[in-house]
Amino acid sequence: MFPLFKENIRIAFYSIKSQLLRTILTVMIIAIGITALVGILSAVAALENTISSDFASMGANTFNLQRYESGIRVNGGEREKVNPILGYREVKEFKDKYEFPQTQTSISFTGTRNAEVKYENEKTDPEVTILGINENFITNSGLSVEKGRDLNIFDVENNNHVAIIGSDFKNGLFKDLDPLEKTISIRGVKFRIVGVLESKGSTFGNNQDLRVLVPIQIARSIYTAPNINYNISVKVDDKQLLEGAQDEAIITFRNIRGLSPVEENNFGIAKSDDLINRIFSITKYLNMAAWVISIITIFGSSIALMNIMLVSVSERTREIGVRKALGAKKNTIATQFFMETLIIGQLGGLFGIILGILIGFAVSSAAGFDFTTPWVAILWATAITIVVAILAGSYPAAKAAKQDPIESLRYE
Repeated sequence: MFPLFKENIRIAFYSIKSQLLRTILTVMIIAIGITALVGILSAVAALENTISSDFASMGANTFNLQRYESGIRVNGGEREKVNPILGYREVKEFKDKYEFPQTQTSISFTGTRNAEVKYENEKTDPEVTILGINENFITNSGLSVEKGRDLNIFDVENNNHVAIIGSDFKNGLFKDLDPLEKTISIRGVKFRIVGVLESKGSTFGNNQDLRVLVPIQIARSIYTAPNINYNISVKVDDKQLLEGAQDEAIITFRNIRGLSPVEENNFGIAKSDDLINRIFSITKYLNMAAWVISIITIFGSSIALMNIMLVSVSERTREIGVRKALGAKKNTIATQFFMETLIIGQLGGLFGIILGILIGFAVSSAAGFDFTTPWVAILWATAITIVVAILAGSYPAAKAAKQDPIESLRYE
């Protein structure tokens, strides 16, 4: 049995080699469909992996008070409801009044995303983000200090001119020097570096390792633009207390804004895992698009593969007659052609998987996503190529097996 199987594989490869151009075109058609599937699924998986890693460190026990609810509808580019910004007086009052047990509150704001940081005679490009923070910002944001220390309450309350920098400054501005205790200048204001953050990479083109964190009051004295929107983040030590903490936060902020019981909230609240779920609900449409594109292409490749096998059966009618005259059974003839179809299908799947992974890796690298090998997509691609080979090869194999040996020998 095994020698016969081996002989069928040998004949299949010989037949493929003899029709090389036709086979290459068929393999490429199959590969395009598999490439679309694996490539898009790889890129989407990398996106989801990046989002998960960015927000997982914040934990599911963190929520934010913000200007708008994330899901608020927008018509014609304008929001249906315009909420006031979260001003400094409000966020400061919230931090002072919010006293829910086992929680810590972070307040912060972005001074600029185009700062220039100087150290001695060196300076950065104007692309550094400056954040004004309080002592709880780093913990609530899921960040970690790689070297040095975090800002403490004394730094914030006493307006100490200290700063924590992102990891990119080590190899950039400081050229591999130890940045701790060095003095940098931002808009002429000097800061002593007390800590360096662990690398977080880039997300959606935003370099998270090229930023400087300074005490919030110092940042407010440097960046005095009107209508600055501040951020409030609350972390709950016990996840079971999360709902109660959110309710208390809403009541506290409503009282700060003087809202009556019948008035709706003019601010939003969002949990970190809610944001992840919303983003994942968007990526599922990308997955659907990948399947639709690949199914259409693979359907076309199935027709092309069946066509090439039917042509192959017609061209090799005399060969079929000779083999049957020498004693070959129907199953042997069918297996020979079916094996040929299966090999072509798997070659197309293999090339498609390789191209898809390369495309997914290229897109992930360009976007700064964390690429992971898409094993699920690879398994699906392999299964699909097998199904395509079965569907496309069954009829030509059956047709070849039913050939009458006498009529086949007469074929010219």
